[in-house]
Amino acid sequence: MYRVWNYIADYSLLLISGAVIALVWANVAPDSYHALVHFPLWTGGPIGALEIHEGLPQRVMTLHFLFNDVLMAFFFAIAAKEVWEAVALHDGSLRGRKALTPLIATVGGMIGPVVVYLCLALALGVLDEVSRGWAIPTATDIAFSYLVGRVVFGARHPAIGFLLLLAIADDAGGLAILAIFYPSGEVAPAWLLLSLAAALSVYFLTNVLPRRLDRGNQARPYSTWVRKVLGFWPWALAGAVSWYGFQMAGLHPALGLLPIVPTIPHAEREFGVFADEERFQTDLLNVIEHGLKVPVQFVLFGFGLLNAGVEFSAISEPTWLVLVGLIIGKPLGITLFGWLAAYPLRLGLPAGMALRDLPVVGCVAAIGFTVALFVASVAFPGGPIQDAAKMGALFSLGSAFIAITAGRIFGVRRSV
Repeated sequence: MYRVWNYIADYSLLLISGAVIALVWANVAPDSYHALVHFPLWTGGPIGALEIHEGLPQRVMTLHFLFNDVLMAFFFAIAAKEVWEAVALHDGSLRGRKALTPLIATVGGMIGPVVVYLCLALALGVLDEVSRGWAIPTATDIAFSYLVGRVVFGARHPAIGFLLLLAIADDAGGLAILAIFYPSGEVAPAWLLLSLAAALSVYFLTNVLPRRLDRGNQARPYSTWVRKVLGFWPWALAGAVSWYGFQMAGLHPALGLLPIVPTIPHAEREFGVFADEERFQTDLLNVIEHGLKVPVQFVLFGFGLLNAGVEFSAISEPTWLVLVGLIIGKPLGITLFGWLAAYPLRLGLPAGMALRDLPVVGCVAAIGFTVALFVASVAFPGGPIQDAAKMGALFSLGSAFIAITAGRIFGVRRSV
């Protein structure tokens, strides 16, 4: 049963299942599907989407808000954990010169899709209507890209490490884009002080203070008490406060746990994304991540179910803008900027990786799916344009077949 579950989790089958069910449901019985998506759980509480009821603004907790704004915070927290470890730890994969080429390629992989998206929108005469969706094709689905990359390159090819570094950096850039360019309401920056206070308080009370009190005592009684008695609860409380601060600040609350992640005690080394060795780590950050692994899979199922329900009649210009931005802009940007970093800037490529591998990496990274769906849901209000953009994000899964074909065309040598 453990192997079966790992297979389901590794291949994100719950997310895919939710998306497929949503697509079928929305096209067979759209009224009942949309009734589910917008089903109100309660009205008038402190959290929820702002809606006008009887002439007054009230917060309404719908199923859509619950998954997109509350529960997806755990998904982004896991992504932030990988980014934080890669940047902060001594042997992190995004530290030092070794990370420069994939980082520069990541910049190209974000600029390329934006340029293609906006130029094509201008050519089609729909720029004014769809300009807010420019960030949708910048996304890379790290899980699916990793899986397809292993099919194309093999498990031991150096391009896999390059791809993962690129995907991690892409996640970091995507989180920044969401926070800066897609506020969920009228921005009130003062509320971010609440999130900052939560992060600083939990770090001081659970880390700095116990260490100072334990100074000179090898038994470390205060630090041990915090670890054994309090467990993860201080960070859970701080996370809730930080999430509320993001909601009230007008930033997307799904990012609300990001300030708390760096405050959680973590190991002094990281094994990399999807590394099996991490399950043996006993630091709190890894313990929390692996505790969230199963619940987050079901969150992704709900996310797919509540966001991928698009009627095929919604296919229009935004669909092709997102899709072309991904399948053309990503490979072009990654190849151009990767070449620029490797040769004119003389930063080089990983040993065993050739220039011909870059466009193939770009094709693999063009799978937007999860994150692209999320960005589409916040870039446009509910309606035909959002639905069309979501369809482009769903169609980006087809880049897996493009990547496999590109691998054969460019003569990629698989390293198993």
